[in-house]
Amino acid sequence: MLKRAFILYLVPIVVRIESVMSFEKEMTISIDSRREECFYQPVKRGQVIDVEYQVIDGGQGEIDISFHLATPSGRIVVSDLKKPENSHRIEASEEGDYRLCWDNTFSHFNSKTVFFEIIIESDDDDERDPWDIDFENYGGLSPEELYDIKIQDIQDAINRVRTHLVKIRHIQDTLRAFEARDRNIAEGNFVRVNYWSMIQIAVMLFVGLIQVVMVKSLFDDKSRVHRFWKSGITS
Repeated sequence: MLKRAFILYLVPIVVRIESVMSFEKEMTISIDSRREECFYQPVKRGQVIDVEYQVIDGGQGEIDISFHLATPSGRIVVSDLKKPENSHRIEASEEGDYRLCWDNTFSHFNSKTVFFEIIIESDDDDERDPWDIDFENYGGLSPEELYDIKIQDIQDAINRVRTHLVKIRHIQDTLRAFEARDRNIAEGNFVRVNYWSMIQIAVMLFVGLIQVVMVKSLFDDKSRVHRFWKSGITS
C-alpha cells in the first residue's frame, strides 16, 4: 500500500481572543487510485477538532472515499468507509499530532479529488452576551476602571464578530465545494452522453449502409452480393 504524509504547518488563519485560539485550514487534494493520503495536525489537549470533507470529483467512477482520524498514540477515533462526504467534531483527549487519512486504495483506476477543512478551537469560549452588563456590580469602581472594562467588552464583541465571519466563510467555502462537485458530475455525464451518442450514430449509419447495399443487390444482376445470394438459394 502506497502512503504519503504531509504536515499541516502551513500558514494558518489564527483568531486570537485572549485565551481562545482558533485554527482553520482548507485544502483540495487529488488522491490517485490505490493510494492513501495522510496529514498531521498538532492539537492540544481539550481543544475541539472540526473536520469536514467531500469528494468533488471521482473521475469516471463513484465519488466516495474512506477516511479515518487517529490520535497521536495511534488510536482511531473516527472511521468512514466509502462515503462521498461527512463531518466530525471531537474533543482532543491527547496532545500531539493527530493523523487524518483519506484512503483510495479500493479504487483500481479512478483518482479522487477531495476538498476538506480543519478547524481547531478551544472549548472555553463563553457564550455570555458582552453587552449584558450588571452595573450594580461596578459601584465601587472609578470611572477610569469602568472605562477599561467597557473597552475590553467592546474588544470581546469585535472578536466574536470576527469569529462568526470566519464561520461564514467556512460555509461559503463548503458551498463552493458542493458547486464544484455538481459541476464535475454534470461535465462527466455530458462527456459520457456525447460518447455513447456518437457510437450509436455510427452503428446506425453502418446498419443503414448495409441495408442499402443488400436491397440494391436484389435488383442488380451484376452485383457480387446478388450472385452470392443467388448461389446460396440454388445450393
